[in-house]
Amino acid sequence: MSAPVESSVGGGSFQERWGDRLNPLVVKEVRQGLRTRIFWASFGLNLIACVVLALVAFVQTRELSFSHHGQAYFFAFFICLAVAHYFVIPYGAYRSLAREREDDTWVLLVLTGLGPRKILRGKVASALVQAGLYASAVGPFLLFSYYLNGISLPSILTVLGLGGAWLVFLTVVAVCAATLADSRMGRAFVHFVVLGALGMAFSTALGVGGALSDSGSRLLSKYGVQLATGVGLGVMLLDGWLLFEVAASRLSLSTEDYTKGPRRAVVAQMLVALLVGLGFWWYEDRKHVVTEIFSICGTVHLTFVGLFLVSDVDGQARALRPGTGPLSLFRPGALRGFRLTVLLFVAWAAVWGALALVSDDRNSNSEAMRMLMMVMPAYAVLYLSLALVLGRMPRSDRFSSPASVRLLFVAAVGVAAGLPPLLAELTGFDMGDPLLNLLNPVVGLANFGTHDYSTGEPEMTWPLATFVVGVALLVAFLADRALVEREKRAHLP
Repeated sequence: MSAPVESSVGGGSFQERWGDRLNPLVVKEVRQGLRTRIFWASFGLNLIACVVLALVAFVQTRELSFSHHGQAYFFAFFICLAVAHYFVIPYGAYRSLAREREDDTWVLLVLTGLGPRKILRGKVASALVQAGLYASAVGPFLLFSYYLNGISLPSILTVLGLGGAWLVFLTVVAVCAATLADSRMGRAFVHFVVLGALGMAFSTALGVGGALSDSGSRLLSKYGVQLATGVGLGVMLLDGWLLFEVAASRLSLSTEDYTKGPRRAVVAQMLVALLVGLGFWWYEDRKHVVTEIFSICGTVHLTFVGLFLVSDVDGQARALRPGTGPLSLFRPGALRGFRLTVLLFVAWAAVWGALALVSDDRNSNSEAMRMLMMVMPAYAVLYLSLALVLGRMPRSDRFSSPASVRLLFVAAVGVAAGLPPLLAELTGFDMGDPLLNLLNPVVGLANFGTHDYSTGEPEMTWPLATFVVGVALLVAFLADRALVEREKRAHLP
């Protein structure tokens, strides 16, 4: 009698152990999603459409001993799957989390002790489980198109693989969008933005899927297409991770170390981009074009991300202050976010600037591009710092909020880009005058990146580039001091 008891206990402990590891929110969300009319209506229509298309294909090809209709029918089946995967599933994930916040049931989820990350993982995982049900229904029809000839099996697998990555990325983006707004007007605006973005994502999926299904074998053999595919997958992976961490941080309490995840993801992004860029630079025989592309793209990305890093609130919770030191750049607070952003800009510009100096194909054009690589991060630091200085100057806290700092950055860039041409029109100067547009983030960058085609010399000089860098460092120092003072005031009892 003892053996059966022992096996029963062992089996129960095994189930309990694995039940504790599974996210209970996945089971709840899947059950709730499968009971909705939207799921069964879309699932039923999807399946009916696939069956009708299969019958049409059977009737059309039964009298032909050899046909080439596989590509057309594969794309038709893919459209049926795309409607569910790239619109219904991400939108459902967005509404699931948005409804929790609108109905004030988010507090009940937090009280379960799962935490924001586990809750978000449960939301995403439940959406992917439902997507798997759609795929299990449409998948046999997609493979059926292979037997109609006209499309290769590698093309089918490539479209499905890229489509799966695109589905995961859209789901994470939709869940992150549900955390952006707190007011009713903000949620309505985000709702319309999500609908428009999902419509564009659906069109993009159809365009890429149609191109690969039409000439997938020929396209996939090209180096440029392989490179673009790899870059796209890397961007979806890294940006999806960053957006997930941002969503988790927005749902965390102010007493938690809510900025550690997003800032760690940003640093990891820049390190991965640096390693990939170094590999391409070496593989392409150390050409300066590689340094220019990675430097400019990385600076643009870091500018957009840095705008959110530097616009954090001042100070941090009392429980986090004892463990915060000068190098605690992952801790909450606009001061540490600003210092981390400036440090990343400096490191990024230094690495790619050094590689540009040792490139094997330097010429007059590369000289202008090296100046552009140096001043582009300087412009970003300048206007990010200027937004912080303007936001912290008034005694009122209205202009120091994250939203106000971001609006000040956009306003400062707009004024700096539009004022010099206006002055040139009023005074009779040339609108592209280098000195007049020295701090212009649009015309100034264009001037630094061009060279005289008649002489081959750059339009700008290194002293002017050094001046822009000096101004950026000066304004960054003022912003750092202003943030230090604001943090002291925020920490007063």
